[in-house]
Amino acid sequence: MQLECLFFGPFRDDIGRKTVYHETDAETVGELLIELETAFPELEGRLLGDDGSGLAGETVVTKDKKHVTHLDGLDTSIAADDVIRLVPSVYGG
Repeated sequence: MQLECLFFGPFRDDIGRKTVYHETDAETVGELLIELETAFPELEGRLLGDDGSGLAGETVVTKDKKHVTHLDGLDTSIAADDVIRLVPSVYGG
């Protein structure tokens, strides 16, 4: 299936575009994030935490505008019509 993935802030800068239509066999958000880190090496370690059990830092991932931590976390199922948004941690001062 093909998923629409929207990247924001530094993620967008790193991959050079906002929208990616990613062809995947992933069934969960966690599996998709592993694929995205592989497809875009500049994102490696920035989507998933070091142990792979959660999101990296304060990274926000939504499925159809719902934060995945309010769904089933990395085990949230995905389908072809879903829109995945990826927003990096933002620190300011």
